[in-house]
Amino acid sequence: MDLSNKLTVGQVVKSRAGRDNGKIFLVLKVINDQYVHIVDGDLRKLNNPKKKKVRHLTIYNTVITEFQEKLGDAVEVNDAYVRRVLEPFNKSI
Repeated sequence: MDLSNKLTVGQVVKSRAGRDNGKIFLVLKVINDQYVHIVDGDLRKLNNPKKKKVRHLTIYNTVITEFQEKLGDAVEVNDAYVRRVLEPFNKSI
């Protein structure tokens, strides 16, 4: 676990505050050093990401580089893909 503010697209994070406390997400977009957009493919889909403060997230060292690469090609990235990528992390909770 890394608690630095160095976030990238495709990084795995866990919510520490709010209604989604304890859920695992992927970073969809880094807005600035305080806010990011996160998705989980279930409640927070790609077309409606959650704007979340970085200080309310636990940041993991795991970055899904395949997600970064496929994000440019919108046909290959959908909510089912996000759920499938996050499935191993949700099972480990």
